[in-house]
Amino acid sequence: MSEPEGLDELRRRAVAAGPPSVEGMVVCENLVRIHRSEGVEVQALQGLDLTVEDGELIAVVGASGSGKSTLLGILAGLDVPTAGSARVAGYDLLAMDKKERLAFRRRTVGFVWQQTARNLLPYLTAVENVMLPMGYARVPRRDRQRLAADLLGMLGIAHLAGRRPAEMSGGEQQRVAIAVANANSPALLLADEPTGELDSATSEEIFAALRSVNEELGVTVLIVTHDPMVAQEVRRTVRIRNGRTSTEVLRPERGEPGVEYAVLDRVGRLQLPQDFTEALGLSRRVRLALEEDHIGVWRAEGSEVRG
Repeated sequence: MSEPEGLDELRRRAVAAGPPSVEGMVVCENLVRIHRSEGVEVQALQGLDLTVEDGELIAVVGASGSGKSTLLGILAGLDVPTAGSARVAGYDLLAMDKKERLAFRRRTVGFVWQQTARNLLPYLTAVENVMLPMGYARVPRRDRQRLAADLLGMLGIAHLAGRRPAEMSGGEQQRVAIAVANANSPALLLADEPTGELDSATSEEIFAALRSVNEELGVTVLIVTHDPMVAQEVRRTVRIRNGRTSTEVLRPERGEPGVEYAVLDRVGRLQLPQDFTEALGLSRRVRLALEEDHIGVWRAEGSEVRG
């Protein structure tokens, strides 16, 4: 059975949402974000580097306060970096004015919040919620209901079209929210802890929905999560620590065991895993040695001596 014509149209619109850079859909270099509050400066991002390829589905993990949410806000056009560079779908996020940033949010990115109630308007039905962003994206009025119905059908929730959020479960609301986030045919879909309020079985359904839009519509998907199940279901998991990308886990296929790599930034910095440094008593200074095929790192004897 052939798929609805509306899905082809949504794919075409996603491609037209913005020209991906030759370097990737998302390219962040030495990204810095400093928040100032009552005279106190907090560095949420401290020189973060990140590249996400066009069409990729990746997970970003990290402890609270590591900078994950700040990164997501910047990529969504909701926040402005202090320094460095950030590009999404070829758009320079530091060079945009207020009007351009609004257009970017409406046409280039989609966003799914953790709080299910935050994603949907309570007085609209599911199909009406999905149709709403299409107006901002200038989808012709005559096409909106058909495209919205095709999105709901693709996600297996066509039966919810006439229901309001209060008549849905939390998982159903979140799947409708994913349809809403794709209603403007974004080039990049950002999901902030999309399974944070759901049980494990429902979380699997939400991730399957995110995987569907990635595979069926070709949308690049970046998920910020604490859920280890979600992190293991992608081929690439990026960990942020202290405002920088610290490690990446790469898997040959989703669900398979992966290999963890330290991330080396453009100036040669990397973060050694904390359990490694604690096990060997590494602190403050280390001794390096260049070998034929590797770099040796040792505890610096006499490192307490000050010059």
